[in-house]
Amino acid sequence: MKTMMASQVEIRSLSLGDPWRWLQKGWQDFKQAPLIGMAHGLGVSAFGLFLLLIAYNQFWLLAGAFTAFLAVAPVVAVGLYAVSQALEKNQPATFRLVFRTWWSWRGRPHHDWRLVRFGLLLCLSGAGWVLTSAAFITLFAPEPVNQPLDFLRHVVLARDTYVFEAWWILGITLAAPVFASTVITLPLLLDRQIPILDAVIVSWKVVIQNPFPMALWALLIMVSSMLGILGLAGSVIVVPVLGHASWHAYRDTVGADHLPSRTKGQS
Repeated sequence: MKTMMASQVEIRSLSLGDPWRWLQKGWQDFKQAPLIGMAHGLGVSAFGLFLLLIAYNQFWLLAGAFTAFLAVAPVVAVGLYAVSQALEKNQPATFRLVFRTWWSWRGRPHHDWRLVRFGLLLCLSGAGWVLTSAAFITLFAPEPVNQPLDFLRHVVLARDTYVFEAWWILGITLAAPVFASTVITLPLLLDRQIPILDAVIVSWKVVIQNPFPMALWALLIMVSSMLGILGLAGSVIVVPVLGHASWHAYRDTVGADHLPSRTKGQS
């Protein structure tokens, strides 16, 4: 499509109360489809446990892998967006719906390559952060970091090197443009037939026009995700609630109902 659809999308003004309201709506959606939500959360928890088992003695790598989850999380949540969309329309929210989100388009078995391509881009960005984080910790930590206690002792609690502060600032600096590029993009791609670039531009516009509410939303996502990751089992609840909440963030921030629907029969 050569038409710039991004200019046709309405960007709404937000308040600092909106991110909290999205979390409340996310919780309500989770309660209406708990099995689907918990399945997503269990999948994330299982992946986290797998990482912990294979990289326990290479914590310099594990630290980056866990934080890279924040970059890839929107891909994991696509099925949850579809569930929230169905609940919004008073339609059945089933596991079949989640499967069809990736495997059908306009009623026919088919990949939606926009979701696949953008998902791969996010996976690459997550992998890039894993490598960057691993290289940074390996180069600047005063002692080898192999286990969690090494990371805590030589990075987090090292007061004379400020490695942890520098690592954290580097992560935030690299994560900010990823967040701006993704916060609205995947729900918009799921809902409307719009090119990837246009969806990314819309996402950036939302962040630029609502910097403080979106910064609060990013902080809530980061803190909630970290708490879920630290508890592993906590991800069973945190992941679906954040996924559903992200759908409501999209619905409240942009007006795109006039654009072509992604699936036949949707409004």
